[in-house]
Amino acid sequence: MFSKEEAKKLRHDFWISFGKSFPRKWILYNTGIKDFSFKFHFDMKSAMVSMDIESQDLEKRLELWEKLISLRSILIEEYLPKAVFEDTVFLESGKEISRVSVDLKNVSIHNKNTWQETMVFLKDHMASFEEFYNEFEDIIQP
Repeated sequence: MFSKEEAKKLRHDFWISFGKSFPRKWILYNTGIKDFSFKFHFDMKSAMVSMDIESQDLEKRLELWEKLISLRSILIEEYLPKAVFEDTVFLESGKEISRVSVDLKNVSIHNKNTWQETMVFLKDHMASFEEFYNEFEDIIQP
């Protein structure tokens, strides 16, 4: 078990190492769409890359969600075959969002032996999400 400080340092070291291993500017929050972003996540059990719709205006969230659903078969067939579409996800904060994600199980930010596999997973899947977004941005944009 790691102390809070040790766990914090491991997280910091992982993300610094990831940035050095795969130096590039990711889209992340710079989508041009309010409350629509791409995210990396890595914890003690899994890693995930996601496209999140976080608008608390249900109408706006549903409008964006319906656009993504209309592109679902293309995203799965051409970019991310294992993409999971979840119209309702509750974050730890209690906030309700919609999410399209791909995850990698049985890896841990506390286990450096899984870091390389995780970094490659994060890079490859985020690149696929971005490629999809760049191709269909005109359709996704409100």
